[in-house]
Amino acid sequence: MSQVTEFNDYRARMNERILAQDNKVIKRFWSLDNQTYQEGALDVTTKELLGLVASMVLRCDDCIKYHLGKAYELGITTEQIFEVFAVANMVGGSICIPHTRRAVEYWEELQDTPPTP
Repeated sequence: MSQVTEFNDYRARMNERILAQDNKVIKRFWSLDNQTYQEGALDVTTKELLGLVASMVLRCDDCIKYHLGKAYELGITTEQIFEVFAVANMVGGSICIPHTRRAVEYWEELQDTPPTP
């Protein structure tokens, strides 16, 4: 199983289990997260790229995968992704290098994954 499929399946399965608990605070927080990435003064693409930089600087591999997946869906190019990686490494320092390696691996796999209908 590809890491893209594995990540997406795991995320969907666990989100379903978490939301099934009907915890009002979690649901509201997740709703706020969803609303944050909607079109506003900044377009969705810019917001996803900002999320990717923040995720790399904070060193959250799950968040990096999530934002890379969204970037792929939005048609962001490899050249644009590598500029994002450059910004993240500049802001976050050399501690971001291992996350950049994993991000490149995931990005390449995304490009080999057929789009979901």
